[in-house]
Amino acid sequence: MKSDRLYRMSVRILPTLVVALMKVWLATCRVTLHNVENFDQNPEEGKKVIAVFFHYGIMYFLYFLRNIPAAVMVSRSKDGEYIAEIARKLDYLPIRGSKNSGGMQALKSMIRHIRKGYNAGIVADGSQGPPLVVQAGCIALASKTGVPVVPLMWSCRKYIRFHSWDGTSFPYPFSRIDFYFGEPLYVPARIKADEIEKYRLVLEERMKKLYTKAWSQHGRLNH
Repeated sequence: MKSDRLYRMSVRILPTLVVALMKVWLATCRVTLHNVENFDQNPEEGKKVIAVFFHYGIMYFLYFLRNIPAAVMVSRSKDGEYIAEIARKLDYLPIRGSKNSGGMQALKSMIRHIRKGYNAGIVADGSQGPPLVVQAGCIALASKTGVPVVPLMWSCRKYIRFHSWDGTSFPYPFSRIDFYFGEPLYVPARIKADEIEKYRLVLEERMKKLYTKAWSQHGRLNH
């Protein structure tokens, strides 16, 4: 069908254009790092992290962390195909799956790649939300691997905000961006379902506090 051909063509072309634009656009921004000591990763020394972030800022997170070897979980949806291609072009390893489609298979693949030496990147509130509500996958992954979960957050004064479920946002050129590395969360091995929920709530509370702190820096309680 014509629509399928157009979709396949757009998946080949658009991510290339987006990545090229991102690199030029975001190179103009100035970034201030906060608590970078919390992000203790060096796969060659056996130090890895599970980086978690809210969906609103996924594009900037992918750009900012592009030099760190990581497997990132991306939805199997058609929209997710664009994100997966962007991730590949920024040298990530996309693992396809989400809560509603192939999530368990993707989680097992993430575990294998962490054990091979990769860091991991997961959208904490998933591919479909609700926004700012942490899902349990990253807690299960931390319990299975012994790798800490590190919340990440960015904020800036001037940005583009799209009318999507997550309020996808992107900094304006020449923005001053504040980038926060949250406190690592260590999850015990072989925890039960009720304990997963307990740690999920802990992580959600920490991420929401970090979110408020980051955006309050620019005179907002949220983006």
